[in-house]
Amino acid sequence: MADEGNSNSTFPSVDVDGELNPGNNKYVQVDPVSSQVAKAAEKKKKSSEKEDATQTLKTTIIVSGVILAVAGAVFVITKKKREK
Repeated sequence: MADEGNSNSTFPSVDVDGELNPGNNKYVQVDPVSSQVAKAAEKKKKSSEKEDATQTLKTTIIVSGVILAVAGAVFVITKKKREK
């Protein structure tokens, strides 16, 4: 266990003042992997919203067409019954 303390690996240097006083730290480091993941998630969300809007429009048009077809059929049937 004493050997582990004397290993050649060292910790990276840190800005002690920035760590202890985060308000004074003017240089914020951004993890590039995390920002790429966040951008990909945001892009996916936007495309998902666009697809959702398109799907809603398609559904509305189909339902309206079905309602018109049913109303037209009812109109024709009632007209035929009146003629007899």
